[in-house]
Amino acid sequence: MASTESRFIALMRALAPDPAARALADDAAVIAFGSETLVITHDMMVEGVHWLRGQDEADVAWKLIATNMSDLAAKGAEPVGVLLGYALGPDDARFALGLGEALAAFGVPLLGGDTVTAPALARSHGLTALGRATCDPVPSRGGARPGDGVWITGPVGAAMLGFEALRDNVTGVDTSAFRRPAPRLREGRLLAPHVGAMMDVSDGLLIDAQRMAVASGATLAITSARVPFPESLPTARRHHAMTWGDDYELLFTLPANRAPDCIAHAIGSVEVFCGHSILVDGAVPQGPLGYAHN
Repeated sequence: MASTESRFIALMRALAPDPAARALADDAAVIAFGSETLVITHDMMVEGVHWLRGQDEADVAWKLIATNMSDLAAKGAEPVGVLLGYALGPDDARFALGLGEALAAFGVPLLGGDTVTAPALARSHGLTALGRATCDPVPSRGGARPGDGVWITGPVGAAMLGFEALRDNVTGVDTSAFRRPAPRLREGRLLAPHVGAMMDVSDGLLIDAQRMAVASGATLAITSARVPFPESLPTARRHHAMTWGDDYELLFTLPANRAPDCIAHAIGSVEVFCGHSILVDGAVPQGPLGYAHN
């Protein structure tokens, strides 16, 4: 059954016929502009969904920047600037501190935005990120071809463990993967000229692999034993980690005879569509594949 989110996106798709929108099926819009190609993305974060109530606002600001930078990374783009939509609250100074730290870390300027006063319920912030494409064509989710290898730049599950430690007030656990993710900007620029398809893993490895497969009209076959996980993750939780999300690693495909130009892990292959978009260890995965807004 389609989610509320997917039904709404279907309505929006009818309103976005411009080729730059990529049928609303990609990480970002891609616009030819003179001799350059612009890559534009917008992400939102909601209190209680993307960050815990009471979490340090400096971390919230960092994550807001990082998630948008991750969309640019998936296009191999170089960041140009960001526009902030911010709901004022009690910790504005902490948010500004974290924002400045992230802008400096990713080498991107703040260009403007808007502020609002929000009701004392769940706050939300939005960010628009502008980037410059570094290769032509700009990678999409739809370029995976049968025979390609499926790769990921790093482990899945660290953000899940970090979230749980923060939620449960567990000390001695590295929570940085959840609080301050590291977008793979350098890796994206290295990979972009060579990949068939590429996207970032935000909602869960399996659901994002399914999205790539659907966009490509193929089947992605993943071998779970080849997927990288944090050493501290119990084996019994590996499937959960593949569906949890917030990893912000790059998922991509390459021709079978090509190795990536950065550290990455081969986790499967692209197959001719078999009636199912994704297989895990040769079987159709059961249950939810990842996070979806209801």
